[in-house]
Amino acid sequence: MSHEENDDYLASLSQAQTAEEEVDGGGALAAGSNESVLNGQTMPQISPNAPLEGNVSPPPTQPHLDDNLHNGNTSASSNINKHASNSNINSNSNINGNGHDSNRSSPAKSPKRPVSSSFRIQNAQYDDETEDLAAGEQVAGGDRCQLPDYWQQRNGGAGATSGRQSRALSPPGYLDNMSENSEQPPVVPLVRSKSRPEISSAAAARYNNLSYWKARRVVFYRNGDPFFPGVELRYRPGRDVTSLDNLLDKISPKMDLPRGARYVFSMDGDRKYHLDELEDGAFYVVSSFKAFKPASYGKKNGMWYASPGNQGWGSKPASRKPSIMEADLGTLSTTSGSIKRSAGRVIRIINNLDHSVQCRVLLNLRTSQPFEEVLEDLGQVLKINGAKKMYTGTGQEVRSFSQLRNEFADVDTFYLATGTALIAGSPIRRSRSRPSVVAAAPILPTDELPKVPLRGARPRSKSRPRILYAPESEILRPNGEYTMLDIMKEEPTKVTIRGLRRTFYPPVHHAPADNSPPDKKLQLQWVHGYRGIDARRNLWVLPSGELLYYVAAVAVLFDRDEDAQRHYTGHTEDIMCMDVHPSRELVASGQKAGRDRKSQAHVRIWSTESLQTLYVFGMGELDSGVTAVAFSQLNGGSYILAVDSGRESILSVWQWQWGHLLGKVATLQEGLSGAAFHPLDDNLIITHGRGHLAFWHRRKDGFFERTDIVKQPSRSHVTSVQFEPDGDVITADSDGFITIYSVDSDGAYFVRTEFEAHNKGIGCLIMLGEGTLLSGGEKDRKIAAWDSLQNYKKIADTKLPEAAGGVRTIYPQRPGRNDGNIYVGTTRNNILEGSLQRRFTQVVFGHGRQLWGLAAHPDDELYATAGHDKHVALWRKNKLIWTIQTGYECVALAFHPFGTLAAGSTEGHLLVINCENGAVMLTLRVCGSPLNCVAYNQVGDMIAMGSQNGSIYLFRVSRDGFSYKKVNKIRGSQPLTHLDWSMDGNFVQTVTIDFDLLFWDAKSLSPERSPIAMKDVKWLTNNCTVGFLVAGQWSNRYYSTTNTIVATCSRSAAHDMLASGDAEGYLRLFRYPCITPRAEFHESKVYSGMLACVRFLCGDHTLITVGGTDASLMVWDIVEE
Repeated sequence: MSHEENDDYLASLSQAQTAEEEVDGGGALAAGSNESVLNGQTMPQISPNAPLEGNVSPPPTQPHLDDNLHNGNTSASSNINKHASNSNINSNSNINGNGHDSNRSSPAKSPKRPVSSSFRIQNAQYDDETEDLAAGEQVAGGDRCQLPDYWQQRNGGAGATSGRQSRALSPPGYLDNMSENSEQPPVVPLVRSKSRPEISSAAAARYNNLSYWKARRVVFYRNGDPFFPGVELRYRPGRDVTSLDNLLDKISPKMDLPRGARYVFSMDGDRKYHLDELEDGAFYVVSSFKAFKPASYGKKNGMWYASPGNQGWGSKPASRKPSIMEADLGTLSTTSGSIKRSAGRVIRIINNLDHSVQCRVLLNLRTSQPFEEVLEDLGQVLKINGAKKMYTGTGQEVRSFSQLRNEFADVDTFYLATGTALIAGSPIRRSRSRPSVVAAAPILPTDELPKVPLRGARPRSKSRPRILYAPESEILRPNGEYTMLDIMKEEPTKVTIRGLRRTFYPPVHHAPADNSPPDKKLQLQWVHGYRGIDARRNLWVLPSGELLYYVAAVAVLFDRDEDAQRHYTGHTEDIMCMDVHPSRELVASGQKAGRDRKSQAHVRIWSTESLQTLYVFGMGELDSGVTAVAFSQLNGGSYILAVDSGRESILSVWQWQWGHLLGKVATLQEGLSGAAFHPLDDNLIITHGRGHLAFWHRRKDGFFERTDIVKQPSRSHVTSVQFEPDGDVITADSDGFITIYSVDSDGAYFVRTEFEAHNKGIGCLIMLGEGTLLSGGEKDRKIAAWDSLQNYKKIADTKLPEAAGGVRTIYPQRPGRNDGNIYVGTTRNNILEGSLQRRFTQVVFGHGRQLWGLAAHPDDELYATAGHDKHVALWRKNKLIWTIQTGYECVALAFHPFGTLAAGSTEGHLLVINCENGAVMLTLRVCGSPLNCVAYNQVGDMIAMGSQNGSIYLFRVSRDGFSYKKVNKIRGSQPLTHLDWSMDGNFVQTVTIDFDLLFWDAKSLSPERSPIAMKDVKWLTNNCTVGFLVAGQWSNRYYSTTNTIVATCSRSAAHDMLASGDAEGYLRLFRYPCITPRAEFHESKVYSGMLACVRFLCGDHTLITVGGTDASLMVWDIVEE
């Protein structure tokens, strides 16, 4: 710009400013005005109801632009020069650093005012300084730049003379509305960038607000868990994360919540509904439920982070020096040059009431805080409210920082307490200057401790807290008392479970640890149940007369004549589909995908005679599982098809002898449930499913031609496909109709016949010899026979009993013979046999829904099962003795020593059942929460029930086990999952849902706080999954996956074996005790989901397992290796 142009420009500004002062009385805006004066130009105003950002205050009188230019402040002038060549006003829209509000309403239309012809807004180029100004910095006090008058008025008066935070400028649409509302032509037309598509006004506000696109860093904590270290997430709104639900999906796998991350709260408990509410650098709490649990979130290594708004613990005034810092035990050394010995030192502090709570901290010995305040801070780390005393292991009290530097310089471990009570429970470090007590001194009350010379010692309290000084009758001690040498004898075991470290103390006397695998191994002996609840076409009869079906990851070959089973266990995950080769000597089975590389989705072809795997294909080709598999009927069955259960439902055809992929095509069909080759054409494939029926013709080049028979959209679900001898296609759907499709002379398919066969859905179709078609109804439980030679005239029908469930699949007992005898698989996981002329009898019984309850008789080879199908069953190895249906879903079982069975339900009821005949003798309402674990003590006079509400309920039991009287309950807070009685019946140990080991005193009806006091108690069973003697099953170095969660375990009666089941379906057999993570084991994988429960039968020759969600029940023989 030349000097002449600059002079004209300044003169015009001066004239405009003079006119402005005349209008608004000296440059200040009138209080009731709806306009702002922009150097003589009318500017539209923001709606008074629109939300504003920043601190908005009445604008003070602004300095003149001429004053800024002539006073040497070149920020404003340089800013004008930089924007002198920019037509996009967006470069100035964020000059104050706060951006603008996308919810701001449209400006109101302004009356016509004369516009100064000398004022211009010209094109400007972005440079580094402009980007810095728009990046979110705040302009205050004139430190960075001076803004012209009209921008200061627009921003609420934050300019050279204002120290307040600037408010966001308007979006580009602001000047558009200005030009639209004025009848004068716009001074400079706004040119939209051609590289950006047309967007709405709300979207334009976000696009032009650069601070909105800035990456954010947010930390999330788990609701109710103050020790959760937090999950940090960095994202760009609108790009990496588009919505709050999208963000929750990203962090759900890392939070380990029971139902995933569903709700977000601030540290104050305010729920967040939108992604825009999450602030950069803030901390939030994530929960599966709507209830927010206040806690001191942010604890790590025994200390808490200082959270926003002084939330949580550890927020101290900034003027004080920190007295406690995190100690990196791997790299920190008090003898290093960076930290002098007199300035700070690393010590271990232990909670005197609970020795499992301990932490190592770096203590600043030069802090300005008083020693008493430092003790209170240390007490908060150890969960002690009002810690006032610090002791050494020998009972000497620490009173000052000077003693920590000098007298106790060699002592590393200190105990914190609220009073003068003391427990010596850790290795002893002798003081240099003070007399030391005898190392083997027993734990005594404070009034009986050895007289140690303490300077200024106060009189000690003679009270004896029950937790610290338990009577001899309540604690099992081999020599009457524990000495400190006993406690030092063996180091505690520390196990990390779900990111939290837990310490378990060793008993004084236990069997030595043996890390070698046990001398015995597991061999699958019997599988009870049948998968009919969610699978179709899963029952066949082999030439040998064996029934073929599958349960979980096991293919079962059941010989009814010999009453024996054979099992194919080559799969590592649940079998999803199966088909038999036309020769009936080979079987193809497809499995779903697991979590590791060894459990990929694939298809296995194996021999029914030798049970050997012949071919495996589909590794890496199939995504999440195999929905359908089928052999071709011609050319010796050399072709096989497989349908992937992924999103695209890819159909692939293989030449299985050589493993060659002949072709594949994406069906893009959701809910596809089956596929089959046409019996007269190996290149014609029929697929069916929800609203889908299509024919696929494979060409020689491997491509497929698709012909849709059922047009979209269709609500009916084609459940089954069969073929007539001449090739016509027969289908059944979920509406109860059977449809026959024929082919005309041009090769087009048309509906030849359609009729209603059942009231509701049809489960399956099977074409028998001589043209007889059988159909089974899922809802009406009917089986009907139709004559295909007489236009499908009904021949006969029958109805299954209600307890059996609906029809899932049908197969003739003697294939090739039309004698009417059939096997029927039902939707309640049962297999029946019979015919249309006679009633059906049960061949295989299985629980119809999830199976969680399992109990083994203490003196007999009996065991009982209970599940969500409201059935309770009693078994003797392979035989079902009786089954009853109760009115409640039972999840926990326990045998009384004298023949009764107790069952705990999900509604808080206790059912007492007579084992002789299965009659329910008594029903008690215990509480309103599920009873997750039930157990009798050794003599059977007391029963303990662990509830979902965290409490233990105790009942007195008569000798015969039929009379019950409530004693009381012991209140708790965390849901309980497993329970064990002590040998003497005085104590109970439980495991919570967070894998905390809790102890309860059944005599005094109170929790036991000290795990050291309970370490030598002998337990009747060991069903609790955590503890010192079973710690080796956690974080074992030989596991194929990390972070394995142990769901159940059981100790043998001889105390020499430990059976363990985890959440991924692995069953393992260890030696007992299993102490170290180097313990070896024998392993079997026959479940894909959580292994719900495992128990040894009497004699330790048999092991029983139940599968939880898949309702499978398996019997294992323990044989010599």
